[in-house]
Amino acid sequence: MEMLRMSQGERRRLVVMSQVQAGKLKLGQASELLSVSYRQGKRIWARYQTEGDGGVVHRLRGRPSNRRGSAELRERVLARYREEYGDYGPTLAAECLSEEGLEVPVETLRQWLKAAGLWSPQRQRRAHRRRRARKEHWGELSQMDGSHHDWFEGRRGWAVLMVMIDDATGRVDARFFEAETLVAAMTMFREYAGKYGFPQAIYVDRAGIYRSDREPTEEEILAGKEPQTQFGRAMEELGVKLILARSPQAKGRVERMHGTLQDRLVKALRRRGISDLETANRFLEEEFLAPFNAQFGVAPAAAENVHRAIPEELDLGRVLSVQEERLVQNDWTVRWKNAFLQLPRATAGEGATAVQPGDRVQICEQLDGRVRVFAGDHELSWSATRSEPSRRRQPPRRVGPPKSNQGQKPAATHPWRGVKRAGETPAGVACGVGAVCSASVAALPALRKPPPPR
Repeated sequence: MEMLRMSQGERRRLVVMSQVQAGKLKLGQASELLSVSYRQGKRIWARYQTEGDGGVVHRLRGRPSNRRGSAELRERVLARYREEYGDYGPTLAAECLSEEGLEVPVETLRQWLKAAGLWSPQRQRRAHRRRRARKEHWGELSQMDGSHHDWFEGRRGWAVLMVMIDDATGRVDARFFEAETLVAAMTMFREYAGKYGFPQAIYVDRAGIYRSDREPTEEEILAGKEPQTQFGRAMEELGVKLILARSPQAKGRVERMHGTLQDRLVKALRRRGISDLETANRFLEEEFLAPFNAQFGVAPAAAENVHRAIPEELDLGRVLSVQEERLVQNDWTVRWKNAFLQLPRATAGEGATAVQPGDRVQICEQLDGRVRVFAGDHELSWSATRSEPSRRRQPPRRVGPPKSNQGQKPAATHPWRGVKRAGETPAGVACGVGAVCSASVAALPALRKPPPPR
């Protein structure tokens, strides 16, 4: 048998037995080198003497394994894989097949699929960054990001899955939205806080809803503060540290989770026939996330939960809202999104809650669309009032060719008419517009400036 077709152990046996045959080693010494008993060494030596190099080859070489699955099971599994799970990986396919009563080990299914040409491993790129260790406590750091994907495979338009994952445990919370907007980010954070409390810090990317590009105001410069977005302002009020990642790899835990969900969740939605966001969110909450976290979640290094409970006196709806300052007009109205909010004159009282024209109030538009007006911590009532007063429209400009100036007579003092003398009418007055009269021609030299003296 050729040396190249032997395993490493069989080659070693061949070398040792050749040393015994040459008389360089005793059989006992050879048995110790091969880590076998003396009796087993005698068997190997006997086969080597009778069969030559082939005697050191394992006796099960070329024979089917005793643990080999039946051919009938293999054909059933491959047929079912072609029908339903053509784009599944071996691990996920083995899980789904086990639900149908087809129990196949993952590695066995992997080998079957490779042999049948139904699956090939994807080459992984070499990691060029050192992976950061997990945080120790649950609630110490949460990563949040939106995944834009065709989650429903053409059954509806693209959607965004907002994902929050705890860094210590890998626990995932997710919800579908139409787009990754400020309302989507605040809604996702509010639902997370309602379940577990406030995390110590939250890790996000540098999208416009998290990072502000505007120049700082004078007040911000004097206070030494950086410009904030509405989301950043809300996190500061809640005492949650906002960390902006400088690369996708920095928040790689949530980025890798996107890939897992784009594989498993898409197929789960396909199996359920779900094609709308409301049903998909209900499926996430009631069926998908609990077993998913049980399978992929890990135990934290420290058992302490460091989430902060929501204080009872906190007005969370006001904090998680769009807040802007507005000036109170002379008629006690406040402008907000091309509308006027009428404040009652009763607010013009005395004390800290008094509001006068020229004062500034805070407008808060909550996630549910409710608009609230605050003077400090005191909420003001308001009512809808008139809309924007209509400005007087200018008459429409006449559209057409430019008006011709033909037909207009030149003035009596025009040079073409000549110089008018007292009590005398120039001869050119009676001439037509295009005519050149003799009087006007005679007057032309008199109008010219005399040449300069030499």
